[in-house]
Amino acid sequence: SEAKDKIESFFSKPSFEKEEVKKIKRLAMKYKISLKEKKKSFCKSCLSQLKGKVRVSKTHKTIICESCSYRNKFKI
Repeated sequence: SEAKDKIESFFSKPSFEKEEVKKIKRLAMKYKISLKEKKKSFCKSCLSQLKGKVRVSKTHKTIICESCSYRNKFKI
């Protein structure tokens, strides 16, 4: 429960760094806590805060990361 509280407080912050995301992801994996909707707030490739172009199709929402140009694809 302590790890869950730490994860919740981290994602309530308005901005975060790559190293912080890496630590939180490891913490979640260690205690088998799923991040679910929180995964959509950072890039899958470079772990930076997800900002950039947004494209929406019938089935997916694609966000192109402005720092690494990776296409993050999420089901709608």
